Amino acid sequence: MFIPPHSIDLTPYLSAKQQFPALFQTRPIDSHKGTFGTLGLIGGTTGMSGALVLAATAAIYSGCGKVWAGFQQPSLPMPLIPDRPEIMLSTAIQLQQRDDISAWVCGCGLGLQENAYQVLQQQLAFPQPKPLLLDADALTLLAHYPELAQAARHYPHLIITPHPSEAARLLHTTTSQIQADRLNAVKQLAEQFQAIAVLKGHQTLIATPDGNIYQNQSGNAGLATAGSGDVLCGMMGALLAQGIAPYEAAQCGVWLHGAAADVLKTLYVGEIGMLSGEIALAARWLRNRLLAE
Repeated sequence: MFIPPHSIDLTPYLSAKQQFPALFQTRPIDSHKGTFGTLGLIGGTTGMSGALVLAATAAIYSGCGKVWAGFQQPSLPMPLIPDRPEIMLSTAIQLQQRDDISAWVCGCGLGLQENAYQVLQQQLAFPQPKPLLLDADALTLLAHYPELAQAARHYPHLIITPHPSEAARLLHTTTSQIQADRLNAVKQLAEQFQAIAVLKGHQTLIATPDGNIYQNQSGNAGLATAGSGDVLCGMMGALLAQGIAPYEAAQCGVWLHGAAADVLKTLYVGEIGMLSGEIALAARWLRNRLLAE
């Protein structure tokens, strides 16, 4: 449980209420779990179940009404997530058969095997596509298989969230060249995939296909830890499932993810040894505290 000190100066964060109004909407008194969407997450191959668990946990802490975790394995690796039994579990193939999913996240620990290719191919071929976020191994598969990349280009309401090395694979260049001109890289990604492109890193950049650019100012080096990107995906996916448009959901998610890390750095654990599993808890606390101001 995240329990910060009582005396906290929220002044540095207050401007976010005007900048990201979708994050700070009061919930209707007659709302129910269906009001806040259902997120389906696909990933978690053998040995990488933790990536999917981190993403799904972040989603439930980010206000999503219902969360499904679909493991890219022949059978479930666990009967439930012990600390978060609220999250419903399925295999990836079974989850993809559901018709009640509001938004999808695909890629966290997905793997690169042939069955991962098939799962992603199926995800991109839905006849009535819902907002979709692709991350991690899903992006590597796009880089390796032109037919998947082509399908992604025609998918509506798509977000891609590469780190610099994944961006380099997608653009067939080097990581150093991506880092040398991050602004041009994120523009190319958005245009090439006709998607909202989120180029992660210091001052994460977000671009739309028509040239809009957002540069994030929150966050710190504590985010350089395993699973941090999975948590970001879960947070953004939850916002998509709650009906927030992809570009706005990307901005809100990236800012909140970084701001939560800033809270942890300043008030709680510092940058060294910050755990990805702590980020969503701090984000929930900050969001609710700002909503109450």
